[in-house]
Amino acid sequence: MKKTILMLGAILAYGCSFAQTPDTTKPAKLWTKGGVGGINFAQSSFTNWAAGGENALSATVLLSVYANYKKDKTTWDNTLDLAYGMIQSGKAPLRKNEDKIDFSSKYGRHIKESKLFYSALLNFKSQFASGYNFPNDTTVISRFLSPAYILGAVGFDYKPNNYLSLFVSPVTSKTTIVADQKLADAGAYGVEKAEFDTAGVKTKAGQMVRSEFGGYLKFTFKKDIFKNVNFSTKLELFSNYLYNPQNIDVNWENILGLKVNKYLSASISTNLIYDHDIPVPVTEDDANGLPVTRTGPRLQFKQVLAVGFSYKF
Repeated sequence: MKKTILMLGAILAYGCSFAQTPDTTKPAKLWTKGGVGGINFAQSSFTNWAAGGENALSATVLLSVYANYKKDKTTWDNTLDLAYGMIQSGKAPLRKNEDKIDFSSKYGRHIKESKLFYSALLNFKSQFASGYNFPNDTTVISRFLSPAYILGAVGFDYKPNNYLSLFVSPVTSKTTIVADQKLADAGAYGVEKAEFDTAGVKTKAGQMVRSEFGGYLKFTFKKDIFKNVNFSTKLELFSNYLYNPQNIDVNWENILGLKVNKYLSASISTNLIYDHDIPVPVTEDDANGLPVTRTGPRLQFKQVLAVGFSYKF
């Protein structure tokens, strides 16, 4: 009897000690989160400079964050890029030189024994503040949500590694929003313009929303190509099946970043845009030397060289 009690006690003690042993197995990490924030500066100053020039100072605040989920065959990638910058050049009024809101969310399911995913993508683009037709600083040509672009796409995503992605969608909806009625009445950014009678009275308001249906391609690449040197590129192409499908909308962004140390960085970035539905006014001299403003679809290009402070988290 005594042996039995001792045996039961030993078993009970072992069981209690086993139950109280902490589980050292770490759960799989489902979310990967991070980002980078910073402020960039550019400055030029001239004193008695024979070749001429204007003093200029610009500053741009940047924030890029991501939150990616991965479990078994499921992936969900989310990115948010924000930027806003101001420039003071000579005696010209202070104006913005950068304004960006870009949110993207992509859900995918892995196709067995391949590097392909069934994917669905949602993208939103707009800007924070009003833009003007400089040197005319009274004519507004853009505002928050004027324009804004919402794109929804379903297709296939080719992801051979963690720094390259090729998303192709044959089924894509693109919505252009112009929330400012004055801009909508003018037919800005491709929306249907207002109608007026012979007396100039508006008989039909301009449409604030334009819907398109077509095909979409998005290529992204981001990788350290050398030590402390990162290159990223994003190319987006869209063709409207229902109206002039040969006119392909293009948005191509490139950034070459150099990390000097933990906080100091330099970068050169370019952005090329072509959208046949966006009329761009350009003032040129005619045969008589008089300024003439012509409006139509044009290739838009922006290049920025910047040095500043950044922090990665």
